[in-house]
Amino acid sequence: MFESFEAVLYPIVSKINTYLSNYVLVFLLVGVGLWYTIRTNFVQIRCFGEGMRKVFGNLSLRGGKQERGMSSFQALATAIAAQVGTGNIVGASGAILTGGPGAIFWMWVIAFFGMATIYAEATLAQKTRVVDEKGNIYGGPVYYITTAFKGGFGKFLAAFFAVAIILALGFMGCMVQSNSIGSTFETAFGVPSWVMGIVLVVICGAIFLGGVQRLASVCEKLVPIMAGLFLLGGLVVLIIRAPYLGETFGMIFRYAFQPQAIIGGAFGMAIKEAISQGAKRGLFSNEAGMGSTPHAHAQANVAHPHDQGVVAMIGVFIDTFIVLTLNALVIISTLYTEGGVLHECGAAAASTTITKANLAQTAFGTVFGESVGAAFVAICLLFFAFSTILSWNLFGKINVVYLFGKKSTKTCTVVYTAIALVFIFLGTMMSNDLVWELTDAFNYLMVLPNALALFALTSMVVKSAKEGIERKKQK
Repeated sequence: MFESFEAVLYPIVSKINTYLSNYVLVFLLVGVGLWYTIRTNFVQIRCFGEGMRKVFGNLSLRGGKQERGMSSFQALATAIAAQVGTGNIVGASGAILTGGPGAIFWMWVIAFFGMATIYAEATLAQKTRVVDEKGNIYGGPVYYITTAFKGGFGKFLAAFFAVAIILALGFMGCMVQSNSIGSTFETAFGVPSWVMGIVLVVICGAIFLGGVQRLASVCEKLVPIMAGLFLLGGLVVLIIRAPYLGETFGMIFRYAFQPQAIIGGAFGMAIKEAISQGAKRGLFSNEAGMGSTPHAHAQANVAHPHDQGVVAMIGVFIDTFIVLTLNALVIISTLYTEGGVLHECGAAAASTTITKANLAQTAFGTVFGESVGAAFVAICLLFFAFSTILSWNLFGKINVVYLFGKKSTKTCTVVYTAIALVFIFLGTMMSNDLVWELTDAFNYLMVLPNALALFALTSMVVKSAKEGIERKKQK
């Protein structure tokens, strides 16, 4: 039954995604990021040091239970948990396979401008968040969309976004994460994917029902550990492959502007493929402009919205310029350089040789050995994808409450959690390609209303940035 359903749905969704990613997504993401980069006078450069100090100056993995919401670091950890997921391993692998090594360059471009975008998102989430009578904090795009656009149009855009994010992250996105966990564990350890599905449902259910405080406590401990483990393994590979790093960076820059040399076909089509792959996989990885992580940043207890805005920028930096880049360097330096199985191999040939689901496992396996490499990536992906599931469930839950929870928030969240757990299990049973295409489709739909609100509320963000920088000067 699943096979026939997938056969019908896959080409339809794939065609819609191709149009959106090639003609809509790139212009919107770069447009919003470039707009805020200019309007904030390059806030991602001017305030980068401030953001790093706020994140790492008083780093603690035991932020403690907050009276309400989260500490600034807990909010960042929850955001990074959402950002650092399969997009960094499977997504980056897919971008390299389809768009060539040059797609990584375009991911960097998207991320640089995305740091300004996410500054705006986090600032607006802080300024427009609401607190209910029980002290629960709710914030995110639905709240700043209705601030930007009054009346029926604003309510329509907010509802459109809420439905899209519930489907994209709360349901379909969690399928991507569980799908990747199931497939990599089956490859590495021979564990049937449905068994991993049951394990995930049990653990996730316990955390989901524990509320924001339990989720924040798990994320603030899990995120540094999982990132440290992956970085350590990646650095070991890069040290061993150090003689090939010059060639690796050379391929990233060369194939960013001459992608036809490895993708094949005409220059125009090849460059479009490289950029679109970098854009859509970059979006799925760091989520800047998508409107997801503002839900976490709205929970932060900070003195001024600017404070969380600069912290949010560091999340994009860690996600793309550190974790994703490390994974890309490992893949390219082991597989695409001389002696690698994909050396001088075009995208079409590469996709028949290896798949995006096991590309990273193959890359790490060239240094660690096939079985150890597969196991290492499977364990890292378990941490990455599991933490993403936790955060995305929270983001979806906030929007479910916005749509349906006015009368009974508890009933609403319990029903949503039950449905989300079903999707997590189903993700381990479906094909990788269809799950990715469905998630991409709803991700793109989230971007549209979010981007409109970001443009409309420019003056609010610019004013907050000026206030924040003035406060810094006065200290």
